[in-house]
Amino acid sequence: MRESGMASSPDVVEYICFQLRHAGDISFRKMFGDYGLYCGRTFFGLVCDNRLYVKITEPGLKMFPQQEQGCPYPGARPHFLVTELDDDRAISSLVRETCSVLAAPAVPEGRKKKASGEKRSRRP
Repeated sequence: MRESGMASSPDVVEYICFQLRHAGDISFRKMFGDYGLYCGRTFFGLVCDNRLYVKITEPGLKMFPQQEQGCPYPGARPHFLVTELDDDRAISSLVRETCSVLAAPAVPEGRKKKASGEKRSRRP
C-alpha cells in the first residue's frame, strides 16, 4: 500500500523508461500525480511514489516467482513491485513478457471525412 502519498518525480519516470528500452516503444502518461506506463499502446504498469509497479501475469510469475508484490494505490489490484531497477535487461524482459499477454486497446474506427466543401449535418 502507498505510505507516503508523494507524487512521482519526472526524472525517476524518465530513468525507468530508459531502463525499459529493451522491451519496446516505452512511453508514459501523467495520471493523478503519478504515471501510467505503456509499451506501444499496451498499458502494463505504473510509477507511483517513485516506485515501479508492473501488472502481474502468468509469464511474469514464471519468470520471477519470488518477485515482491504491492498495490500502487489503495483499492488497486496487486502488482509486481520492482525495486531492482539497475538490471535493465531483466526488467525489460519482464515487461516484454507481460505485454505479450495483455491486450492492446482496440482502435475505434475513425469517422468518415467529408469531402472538401461539404457541410456537416447538425443534430436537431
